[in-house]
Amino acid sequence: MPRDQNTIHRRDRAISLLGLPVERGAGTAGCLMGPAALRTAGLADMLGELGHHVEDLGDLARPAPLAYDLPGLTDRCNHVAEIAAWTGAIHDAAYAMAKRGGLPLFLGGDHSISMGTVSGIARHCADIGRELVVLWIDAHADFNTPATSPSGNLHGMAAAFLCGEPSLRPLIGNRPFVPLPHGNLKLFGQRSIDPEEREALKTCGVSCTDMRMIDERGVFPLISRLLSEIDPRTTHLHVSFDVDFVDPTIVPGTGTSVPGGATYREAHLIMELLSDSGLVGSADIVELNPFLDERGRSARLAAELVSSLFGRTILERAA
Repeated sequence: MPRDQNTIHRRDRAISLLGLPVERGAGTAGCLMGPAALRTAGLADMLGELGHHVEDLGDLARPAPLAYDLPGLTDRCNHVAEIAAWTGAIHDAAYAMAKRGGLPLFLGGDHSISMGTVSGIARHCADIGRELVVLWIDAHADFNTPATSPSGNLHGMAAAFLCGEPSLRPLIGNRPFVPLPHGNLKLFGQRSIDPEEREALKTCGVSCTDMRMIDERGVFPLISRLLSEIDPRTTHLHVSFDVDFVDPTIVPGTGTSVPGGATYREAHLIMELLSDSGLVGSADIVELNPFLDERGRSARLAAELVSSLFGRTILERAA
């Protein structure tokens, strides 16, 4: 795949951080402290030391919950009025950040934040004629709907919303919504998928690289193949990274942990390969729950993984 050599190993990007202290999309409280924990772990300084121009926009203010019911969602989705308000506010902020230029980096918060972040990025991509591809690195597929979700937690429906699930469309109100084509959602690292979710993924033709495939083939060829299919001249890659992708023995600070996750080096290698590609145009980091962490261990690793996504390596490598 052709590469613009000026984008590979760039260490001078303008990166804007926005904290999204959202936890009501998940079943366990604590994710609202995620942005503060990432800052305390030194994320901004790590990125600055790599040569990037980092602007911290603070945390997005909590919007008032919607004062009206959402048909078909109020009885099936937990805290839907609050998450719908957040989704709209986050969408507006993400769209404005993308229009302004630079690279938006969203600090969550549970994975429901991506309903706003990615939809805002998708809207901007449509404006400028770029194709959006989303790499969803997560232990879960998050492809449930109100009809199939066992829990009713909206963080488990985020990917389905982004792909245009009709029952979830009211979450964004009357804002322009650009659904993500199913083929442009790339799930990676899944090891916990509900039965009806599995059927939906099959029916929709969503690409899913589960942990068995990673065990059998390894991270390098799988990520390399995925990246080789993306045209850098026409595509914006958004990385949505859930810390529960990493094994809970390494990252205990998440409320959605599943045994059998990625190793420390597998997680860093993915980020390094994404950095090498020069394709990443925006990113989320989600589901960090400091309340469940051990002396900041998960927050530090999460910050280090983000710094690997933006150029941190063991040794300097030629482009």
